[in-house]
Amino acid sequence: MPAPLILVTGGAGYIGSHTILQLLFGGYHVFAVDNFDNSSETAINRVKELAGELANNLSFCKLDLRDRAALEKIFSTVKFDAVIHFAGLKAVGESVKKPLLYFDNNLIGTIVLFEVMAAHGCKKLVFSSSATVYGWPKEVPCTEEFPLSATNPYGRTKLFIEEICRDIHRADSDWTVILLRYFNPVGAHPSGYIGEDPLGIPNNLMPFVQQVAVGRRPALTVFGSDYKTTDGTGVRDYIHVLDLADGHIAALRKLDDPKIGCEVYNLGTGKGTSVLEMVNAFEQASGKVTDL
Repeated sequence: MPAPLILVTGGAGYIGSHTILQLLFGGYHVFAVDNFDNSSETAINRVKELAGELANNLSFCKLDLRDRAALEKIFSTVKFDAVIHFAGLKAVGESVKKPLLYFDNNLIGTIVLFEVMAAHGCKKLVFSSSATVYGWPKEVPCTEEFPLSATNPYGRTKLFIEEICRDIHRADSDWTVILLRYFNPVGAHPSGYIGEDPLGIPNNLMPFVQQVAVGRRPALTVFGSDYKTTDGTGVRDYIHVLDLADGHIAALRKLDDPKIGCEVYNLGTGKGTSVLEMVNAFEQASGKVTDL
């Protein structure tokens, strides 16, 4: 039986690149696409190096999902068993300043992808959603049954796409979909050869701490010191990126069960870590002191 062939959108991104590597090690064949809006071909090249001979099972094409003709061309020549959909802009602050950019890129790109998938009979999907769909929950940890209420355009694109997924499954029960709501991915491959290295100013704590540690930024500013937490700083649920990648592979396997329909799973640890705890842990692991 031939190895399953998976289309990975946003494959050059932080989570996408780690997931591709885990897929290759897991015996899958992968076709990745990315438009390099906030990523680099370097990530794909490094994944191939880390994969060794398994790199022969990885194909890549530079592509924007809104380019229907280019996407159609790929689906016309390659038969995919399933799709993992990461592609999308993800900076909350930027989405508030440029909502139309986010709706155009994230929503239109996804709709085109789903239409092309349906036209070619590929109806198995793992969607990269986000815990931002919970808005500001009244209690933590969040569970999948919590009310949904995104508080920014980025979060709304994730929430809208989730609703689209539910609707296309209701309309056509051949679709099997798993929505994965992440909390806060951190870390890197043990080799250090791939990891999180965003273009411009980081939007997340860990890459900011890393850039201060190596001298790319002068200091880390901690916002807020009077939260109702152990040390007064904000607390988030962090999940290692490789655990997140393995979660996608578990979801892929579950797609083979035709009874699942459209299901949702949170991916996190259920345990919070404060800003200062994160900084202290980084200092202990790296031997570097982060200026605050």
